[in-house]
Amino acid sequence: MNHSLFSAQWNPYLAGALVGILAVLSVVVTTLIIDKPKYLGASTTFVRASGLAEQAIAPEHVAENAYFQKTKVKIDWQMMFVVGIFGGALLASQLGRSAKLEAVPPIWEKRFGPNPVVRAVGAFVGGAILLFGARLASGCPSGHGLSGNMQLAVSGLVALIFFMVSGILTARLIYGKGDQ
Repeated sequence: MNHSLFSAQWNPYLAGALVGILAVLSVVVTTLIIDKPKYLGASTTFVRASGLAEQAIAPEHVAENAYFQKTKVKIDWQMMFVVGIFGGALLASQLGRSAKLEAVPPIWEKRFGPNPVVRAVGAFVGGAILLFGARLASGCPSGHGLSGNMQLAVSGLVALIFFMVSGILTARLIYGKGDQ
C-alpha cells in the first residue's frame, strides 16, 4: 500500500484522522460559532432546495405549503454545508487521483446491464426511499449514525447497526452473493 498523502488511494489512517478532525470542527462551528442549539441536520436542506426551485416556478404553492410556512425557504448554513460536502469530496477525489467518470459502475453493469437510464432510475428510486425515510424519522442517517456515535449516544450505535445490517441485506438482495 502506498502511504503517500496524495497517492491513488487515500491512506485509511490519515483519512480517518481527517474525518475525526472535521467532525470535531463541524460540532464547534455549528454549536459555538454559528450558535445553533443542535448539531447538524442537513436533511431539511434538500427540502428547502426543492422549495427554492418550486418558488421560481409556482411561488403561490410554496406560500400555501404548511411546512414552508413554519420552516422558511432560504439558503442557510445547512445548504452551504451540503455544497461544501460535494466540493470537499470532489477535491479529495482529485487529490487522491481516484476520480473517474462512469455512467454505469462495473458491478451494476454485471447485474443489470450497461444501460445508464436503468442505473439513473435505480439511483433516483433509492435516493427517494432514503429521503422519505430520513423525513419520516425526523433526521438523516448521518445525524443518527455518525454524529450520534461521536457523542457516544446509544441511539446512534443502534441506528448505525441497523444501517449496516440493512445495507448488507440490500446489497445482497440487489447484487446477489457475488463471485464465489
